Amino acid sequence: MHDIQVDQRVIDYILQNKRDYRVSTSCGGPVIVPVEMKSPKESDLKVTVGQNTLYISRVQARYISRVTADMLDRSRYESCSVF
Repeated sequence: MHDIQVDQRVIDYILQNKRDYRVSTSCGGPVIVPVEMKSPKESDLKVTVGQNTLYISRVQARYISRVTADMLDRSRYESCSVF
């Protein structure tokens, strides 16, 4: 569960935007959102990316082995009413 790989495109995105992100659950599956949108939890896994942190929800960490660029697709969560 703790050997989750992060694709280079996701790393580049985080480095370019210089902010912390979280892999969270949405109605469309796992999604990467800014921590301002979905705050990290104590139970999250933490991956250091440059000066920033990618938090991975403990729930998602059970099911994923990689954090991929398709998780950055905003259309997967913009239509969800839970955010």
